[in-house]
Amino acid sequence: MSADYEQIRYEVADHVLTITLNRPDRLNAFTKTMAQELTDAFDRADSDDEVRAVVMTGAGRAYCAGADLQSGGATFDYSDGAAHRDHGGLVSLRIFDSTKPVIVAFNGAAVGIGVTMTLPADVRLASTDARFGLVFARRGIVLEAASSWFLPRLVGISRALEWANTGRIFDAEEALAGGLVRSVHPPEELLPAAYAIAKEIADNAAPISVALNRQMLWRMLGADHPMTAHVLDS
Repeated sequence: MSADYEQIRYEVADHVLTITLNRPDRLNAFTKTMAQELTDAFDRADSDDEVRAVVMTGAGRAYCAGADLQSGGATFDYSDGAAHRDHGGLVSLRIFDSTKPVIVAFNGAAVGIGVTMTLPADVRLASTDARFGLVFARRGIVLEAASSWFLPRLVGISRALEWANTGRIFDAEEALAGGLVRSVHPPEELLPAAYAIAKEIADNAAPISVALNRQMLWRMLGADHPMTAHVLDS
């Protein structure tokens, strides 16, 4: 099954949904339209019992090169005085709330929102071609997409501070060493590795158990005593 979107591809096969960021001519740069389509795709996936796991990747040679800056300084112009929530944050929080496990396959560059929207995913894998950058400080802005909450929980506070405050680009091996990704693969082996994890879940795990486990584990990161987990697990 497939669905029509403008900036992403949505394809379901063998109980696995593949969401492909699909603006290869712009290195899959993130837009408001893409945010809306991703949110809709996860809504659709959650309501579809045929979908047991989700794999996210990018078309072409990048995963996502960050926010589309085609509008220049107007990209971040919110001077109308209206209350604003960043679109990347809406996507990352929607992934956090997903009832289906999410596996990200970084096929190439993942910069800015290209990294931060993936932090709530269950598993991240990278191609040897992948490069990463939390470049916000070099643009005079701060972390977005709720990443100040997610990032230190994934990689530790010291690593999170280094990557955020230098804003430098780093390779897949450093991402692996830092705990951002689970494994690094030759480009031709990346998607098969991601699908192997997705199929392991789809074929063998109870969907309700998976949905509850991912919420329980995330929420227990903020608990101040194991008794909270004991009550919840019961």
